[in-house]
Amino acid sequence: MNVPSWLERKNVRQGLFIVGFLILWELVALSGIYPPLLFPDLGSILQAFVDSIQSGEMLRRTGFSLYLIGAGLGLGIVLAFVMAALAMLSRFFADLTESVVAVLHPLPGIALLPIVLLWFGTGSRSIIVIIVHSVLWPLMLNSYTGFRSVSKTQLEVGRNIGLGGLGLVRSVMVPAAFPYILAGLKIAWARSWRALVAAEMVFGASGSEGGLGWLIYQHRFFLDIPGVFAGLVMIIAIGVLVEDLFFARLEQRTVERWGMTVAGG
Repeated sequence: MNVPSWLERKNVRQGLFIVGFLILWELVALSGIYPPLLFPDLGSILQAFVDSIQSGEMLRRTGFSLYLIGAGLGLGIVLAFVMAALAMLSRFFADLTESVVAVLHPLPGIALLPIVLLWFGTGSRSIIVIIVHSVLWPLMLNSYTGFRSVSKTQLEVGRNIGLGGLGLVRSVMVPAAFPYILAGLKIAWARSWRALVAAEMVFGASGSEGGLGWLIYQHRFFLDIPGVFAGLVMIIAIGVLVEDLFFARLEQRTVERWGMTVAGG
């Protein structure tokens, strides 16, 4: 069966899926299967979203969430790359890193939050630590796997032109392993949001300066379900924008242009 050319465009397919989902949501809301208090219609959610934007609360919470994620993700990326590079340069450090990852990677960040709160207090630092823990291990594992996939021929060529140590990592290993690194970045981005929202909803660890997770928790506490979904809509919108405007373009300008494929996480 021939598929219309316009359906082959990714953004068109995504748009159709979103429209279909919204229609289904509205039909369920209007059917009365669930009470409006628990399953609000799209109009109520949109009104709550607009009201929150106009009051400034949504933008303020969003800005704070992006600050926390930026700080945690940035620290996690630096630590992950340093650990992966050292693991490639030293067999001893590689064994040590694998042991640490085996112990800490299975631990969900939310499980460590009670301890982190005791060590760092109920503030932004605790959230950042949880985000770093959540993004560090998958990003480090993906980077390390990518580095190990680099062929010996590429490494020998790099050494023959005088590269060594971190110079070899930066100029040869990182470009060759970039599909794995990109996959790790996508996983890290998603996990950073999960860690942030979960921590704020369960413990309210950022207090009055919380982000979108704290906003969702507050609206849930007062049974303002349209407000809860308004917060979720903002998180989804940010995720779609980052995926389409950052990751998709980065993939086009790197791995697709180089004829490579993005590795699985």
